[in-house]
Amino acid sequence: MRLGLIAGNGTFPFLVLDAARRLGHAVTIIAVDNEASPDLEPAAAREPRAEFHRVPLGHLGRAIELMRASGVTRAVMAGQVKHTSIFSGAVPDRLLLSVLLKLRSKNTDAIISAVADVLRDHGIELVDSTSYLTPLLARAGVLTLRPPTDEEREDFAFGYRMADAIAGLDIGQTIAVKSAAVVAVEAMEGTDAVIARAGALAGPGVRIVKVAKPNQDMRFDVPVVGVATIEAMRAAGATALSVDAGRALLLDGDEAIRAADAAGMCIVGRAREAQPGGRRE
Repeated sequence: MRLGLIAGNGTFPFLVLDAARRLGHAVTIIAVDNEASPDLEPAAAREPRAEFHRVPLGHLGRAIELMRASGVTRAVMAGQVKHTSIFSGAVPDRLLLSVLLKLRSKNTDAIISAVADVLRDHGIELVDSTSYLTPLLARAGVLTLRPPTDEEREDFAFGYRMADAIAGLDIGQTIAVKSAAVVAVEAMEGTDAVIARAGALAGPGVRIVKVAKPNQDMRFDVPVVGVATIEAMRAAGATALSVDAGRALLLDGDEAIRAADAAGMCIVGRAREAQPGGRRE
């Protein structure tokens, strides 16, 4: 099988490329221009069955054309595309423009869901972006050597209600909390920027809560943390991080845990409450 990899920034695309190779899949990479790492092309060149194409953000027709020409029938989206780029930097081609004109809401989920529908219409199924990286999904419980203090647990409990509400409105997936008060809320700027702002506003002792959306579509916009997140927290004086178990990726795996341990932080994987019918989020 030939897999399509629509690649944004960060290490996520590299991990999917490596996992696909181990499973014996050929890969056609559609690297979003000015987003995907420049190191992705040489990484693809080392894979005999990989194809690499760099495509400007918004050129949906060209991306589909390249994937269909190489025989792709399944694709994953891996890596962030900065929200500010989506709304201010992208010049849509005719196909994407026709999609945007039909949308009532122009939030990220609505746009990417509509793109997924167009891909399906062209014979390409967008699949769960974590399906190749299941071992990197956060486990439930305390993931670090240090458990949260009572004060951190209280801030987490307070933060979950706020973060779930904000994520449900598709505003952002991360908030910073201190002493049962919301310090900063993520919008388009991204997690690291929120953490830095929280440190500047409230000083040391901030707790970070990152959640999945109530009905998270695991094909895209999956919550992601890694060593860079821990470094941002260390710089801001943040002490604790909570992510949703089974719904967030620890991209650097044990390395992120070790970085948190070295900084004296704790990381917790939250097990979501049971949903109607016995399903757990």
